[in-house]
Amino acid sequence: MSMLYTIEEVRRIEQAALAELPVGELMQRAGKEAAELAWRLLPRHDEGTRVLVLAGPGNNGGDALELAIILANRQIQVSVLQIAGREDTPEEFRLARKRAISTTIQWEDALAIHNTIKSLSAQHWDLVVDGLFGIGLRQILDGNHYQLAELVNAMSCPVLALDVPSGLNADTGCVQGGEKGIAIRATDTITFLGNKPGLYTFQGRDHAGRIHHTRLGLDDRYFPPSRCWLNNPACFPACLTKRVHDSHKGSYGRVAILGGDEGMTGAPILAARAALYAGTGRVHAVYLKSHPEYDPAQPELMFCAAHRFDFSSLTTVAGPGLGTSIIAHHFVEHLLELRQPVVLDADALNLIAASDALKSLVEFGSSGTIITPHPLEAARLLGQSVETIQADRIRSASRLAQSLNVTVVLKGSGTIIADAGGRVAVNPTGGPALASAGTGDVLAGICGAFLAQGISSWESALAGVWLHGKAADELAGQGIGPTGLTAGELIPMVRQIRNRLVAEQP
Repeated sequence: MSMLYTIEEVRRIEQAALAELPVGELMQRAGKEAAELAWRLLPRHDEGTRVLVLAGPGNNGGDALELAIILANRQIQVSVLQIAGREDTPEEFRLARKRAISTTIQWEDALAIHNTIKSLSAQHWDLVVDGLFGIGLRQILDGNHYQLAELVNAMSCPVLALDVPSGLNADTGCVQGGEKGIAIRATDTITFLGNKPGLYTFQGRDHAGRIHHTRLGLDDRYFPPSRCWLNNPACFPACLTKRVHDSHKGSYGRVAILGGDEGMTGAPILAARAALYAGTGRVHAVYLKSHPEYDPAQPELMFCAAHRFDFSSLTTVAGPGLGTSIIAHHFVEHLLELRQPVVLDADALNLIAASDALKSLVEFGSSGTIITPHPLEAARLLGQSVETIQADRIRSASRLAQSLNVTVVLKGSGTIIADAGGRVAVNPTGGPALASAGTGDVLAGICGAFLAQGISSWESALAGVWLHGKAADELAGQGIGPTGLTAGELIPMVRQIRNRLVAEQP
């Protein structure tokens, strides 16, 4: 499993390595790895190839200089704009600069930086390397730094960020300064030592581009166990076991989808179809009011009125099209009192947010409880603003999981999965193709399907989120999206991907 590390944890890894390696060794390794990636990103490798390297005053700038040295020695035209810092530069940086001066690198005028920025913007570049600021940046990019970020973001060539795009918080994925801030938008980011969660969630996904991770040759002893992972199929093995021949529909659980208030008939059907295609033995679509007789596209689904249905011996997905009426509140309360495995989504979450009694039932309810809020729903549950939730999505999801004693799926760019025990995963699949009505209903149905098959809430959530996003990615790759992809189109692709993963198991 790919572990993710906070800025503080990465600094400890770095300090341990620096204490044992020769001075400058780690920086040279970073420069070499980055130079090899830069070489692959260049469209050509002749004397006319031009690379602009932006080097900051710290170790990130030193990594950039090491890259510049290697490319210059390969006969690439390299221009370096070095930005001075307010503090003394590290020894490794000074050594790198000393060696860089002896090469063919062209040094841009940092003193007359306004004129330099204007000149650079008028030139053609085959690649720009962002080595301005690494993980240590805590303040907003302003003044000349803001102008440089604007310059880079306006360019059409590939942009390679070293460790983390300048201006982006490596822990949270937020652009420093919020709406007033700016961060470099890279096409590729090569991140060193520990992989970083902020590259995979919130604004990080739009700024980091393709992510390339390297441990710089350090062995496992430098990397302590982490409580945060990058979600991938290795994280949910229980969901990928092969089925035995001696099984039947009762072997794979029952799911009820509770919802379908007036005008929202389709939401339970989407969730029910998703649960069926994700492997549930039997699926019931249970409606608060009048229900369809059957689903002509999926006649295997069973339909029933909520007041006639026994929820006591199965997994329930509550929320798709549920509404917030008194009767909806009654059924959510009833479900929680049963202490059965449950997925709480959409209006079920809004009802819980408005009721301390329901919150208490969730907290002391089934250990197999998954909640799937989007940021606004999470904000209501925590009594905070959406801005506060998004400012630190990992912390928000963790706090919500611990306060309600549940597994949380905080939806959004780089969905966060967190449980009450402190585990966190950041999901790398999915994207703007999922920005359409009904995709949340499909996700809830998938998660419910795994719960019904006896899988823990943690692995059910991990598998549901990853498969849901992967289905969108594969359909978008086929041209079925990202624009115009519908929720229903995800469902058969989820089945296909899961079966493929199962078939690959030994």
